[in-house]
Amino acid sequence: MQKSVPHPLFKLATELGPLIVFFIANGRFNIFTATAAFMAAVAVSMVVSYVVTKHIPIMAIVSAVIVAVFGTLTLVLHDETFIKIKPTIIYALFAAVLGGGLLFGRSLIAVMFDQVFNLTPAGWRSLTVRWAGFFAFMAVLNEIIWRTQTTDFWVGFKAFGAIPLTMIFAMLQMRLISKHSIEPATAEASDTERGKTE
Repeated sequence: MQKSVPHPLFKLATELGPLIVFFIANGRFNIFTATAAFMAAVAVSMVVSYVVTKHIPIMAIVSAVIVAVFGTLTLVLHDETFIKIKPTIIYALFAAVLGGGLLFGRSLIAVMFDQVFNLTPAGWRSLTVRWAGFFAFMAVLNEIIWRTQTTDFWVGFKAFGAIPLTMIFAMLQMRLISKHSIEPATAEASDTERGKTE
């Protein structure tokens, strides 16, 4: 089944929507109600994404699984620590996957982000190193914030800080992508045709 390329605003809505639900539920109720609402919103977002695009990005799948696991632990054990370390786990996992891919001469960004561009080997290496470093930074930042700030501050950062930071960082990479782009790529291109770093 051929997948369609979603509009950037649609992708933003499916990513930001559950976080807004999380933020509102935390403000009106508490972190545990917010966690349950967040889990439900993520599930709805996945269904909507599949209905519209006939495809779910691998990053969204991984994130949803971790949300389900750590959200369940939060609710069952009534311990908000689990939902707070969830972003750290996700960021660290993505950083490790990207770094590990480089060891095998591959950039997994094309797979992880559903990108359709094609770069030179040097371009893939540089982009991978940058994103791996960014994810590592975000993992550390999340740990600092939830350990030193209030729950409400952390929820606010998760909803309105993390995604803007990610978007800004992504936009800053456009110059590198433009510089190292070698040919148009299509959504149907196989993964083996993209992401080579050597």
